[in-house]
Amino acid sequence: MGQDSIRVLTSLRKSILEGRYPPGVRIAEIPVAGDLGVSRTPVRLAFRTLEQEGLLQRAGARGFVVRRFSDADILCGLEVRGVLEGLAARRLAERGLSDAVRMRLDACVEHGAELLRPGVLTEAAVAGWSTLNAAFHNAIINATDSHAIADAIARNNHLPFASSDSIVIDTQALPREYEKLRFAQLQHQLIVDALVNGEGTRAEMLMREHAYVGLRYGKLFGLDDGNRAGMAAMRKPNPVGLDAMPAATAAGRKKAVATRKNGKRST
Repeated sequence: MGQDSIRVLTSLRKSILEGRYPPGVRIAEIPVAGDLGVSRTPVRLAFRTLEQEGLLQRAGARGFVVRRFSDADILCGLEVRGVLEGLAARRLAERGLSDAVRMRLDACVEHGAELLRPGVLTEAAVAGWSTLNAAFHNAIINATDSHAIADAIARNNHLPFASSDSIVIDTQALPREYEKLRFAQLQHQLIVDALVNGEGTRAEMLMREHAYVGLRYGKLFGLDDGNRAGMAAMRKPNPVGLDAMPAATAAGRKKAVATRKNGKRST
């Protein structure tokens, strides 16, 4: 995926999380491309990826609808990923790293250090991080040679924000996002150290904690405020789980409540 496609994907992912595209709202390529100032191609690719991640659901031949999900859905998906990737890391540490796997992991760590070395985060660096992060996680998962673990992670990746690729970056707060990625980079280094030294339990616990860095560590870096409105909408009970349901905006809900109250008073 090219840099433009990753930028569009990251922007849409964040907009969905913040509620700019509320649950149940239909979105299409042309208006979104116009809003983002890009062609339809990166938007089309982003829609397909977001569908795979469980954030969008097909509505007809061309359109998509934003799916409803809750805090619990997100955190449960992250927890499951942490458990599965932790299991993969422990098994890999216990069996020992091959030279090829260690070289791949070292290359990811070196690439991360190179991206963060300037001390500032750019959109190009965000795209580069997305690529290396996927390579880092896949290297550990694939090195276990366990179809059971790989298949379970692949299924879990279809839950909202559960995939290691589901990076949420606020392009309006790149200095704070830089600190978040710097922390993730440190975790990568610690995980590799544990794997190299055959410390299975340590590798497992580090990998499980690492799963939360994308969404649960925002408060440490002052990144939570922008997500609260969107997550408040996502928390609304939904009897059909992750399936899309029509959802009014906050203003619409207030108006509806006021209308019902006024109606009761007049009767």
